Amino acid sequence: MDEKELENLAEQCNLYDSSDSVSVIQHISALEENYDTPSMIAIYNYFLGITKSPDVVMFLIKSLDRYRDPSSLNALLDVLLLRNIETTDNSEKEKYINARALCAKAIANMKDTSAVTPLLYCLNNKDENYKVRLACADALGKIGDKYAVAPLIDVVQDEGEKSVYLRESAASALGMLGDLRAVDPLVSILETKKGILDKFTFLKERVIEALGKLRLNDNERVFHALKNSLADESAQIRINAIEAIMDSDHPDAYDVIYECLKDSDDEVKKNALIALYNMRGRKILDEVIASPDFPDVLKFEAVSIIEEYEEDSDSLSQAIREELDD
Repeated sequence: MDEKELENLAEQCNLYDSSDSVSVIQHISALEENYDTPSMIAIYNYFLGITKSPDVVMFLIKSLDRYRDPSSLNALLDVLLLRNIETTDNSEKEKYINARALCAKAIANMKDTSAVTPLLYCLNNKDENYKVRLACADALGKIGDKYAVAPLIDVVQDEGEKSVYLRESAASALGMLGDLRAVDPLVSILETKKGILDKFTFLKERVIEALGKLRLNDNERVFHALKNSLADESAQIRINAIEAIMDSDHPDAYDVIYECLKDSDDEVKKNALIALYNMRGRKILDEVIASPDFPDVLKFEAVSIIEEYEEDSDSLSQAIREELDD
């Protein structure tokens, strides 16, 4: 399609009138009845570069995300980098922020490594809105380019970063990237002592998840840090550590998780039992049910696992439940 035809379509859809975005979106949607996929992609790309309505921008981003065509990358990057956007209305500014965050997600879905530099530009701009920076950190992890590793490590390690949520997203992205350069910085965060009542707890949760994805069964420092996390005051951190240790294939993993069956928190106990079952199978369930040393909460959890996953679940679990109820 040539630019003249695209311009005519923009006028037909009232694209230059941002006062009634609902009507504009309806007109754009109706075009799909008359144009094939390549033409619609060209239309969406062109419209995205000229519309001044954040609602229409959101609609166009979602539409382009359905196709994920390489030709749309530049149009999406223009929105992400605030090109062609001019507004002084605060409510519209907030909508544009949401549109740009959505744009980063759409860019990530295209898996194009040429988008890494602009995404890093937004991520590293501390004056940028945190929602956009969060979306960019996520996008960098999903694209999977190793060039993003060092900048993401810098974000994770930056104790002066105002948004701990951004550090969490950077940690998660490092887990997705799977680069061993992230190991020491991530472990250092686990080894840092901080008050449990602050938001640092959630950062540690993301760090543990990231280390679990790296699968470092031969790294004693990682295993030691995860093991120490089982003594953390946060039950969720202990649960995350159990899962990471389970996935580590470390020779001491089973014994370390076994000790968590004595944890003070019932959810931690149950997650430990599930992990042990995943590692060794039915034997641990029978042990828990038969031994007087384990609390009822674990016995009932063992029965639930049998009912869901074991072939002899019906008669056996019913008999055990009746015995426990008595």
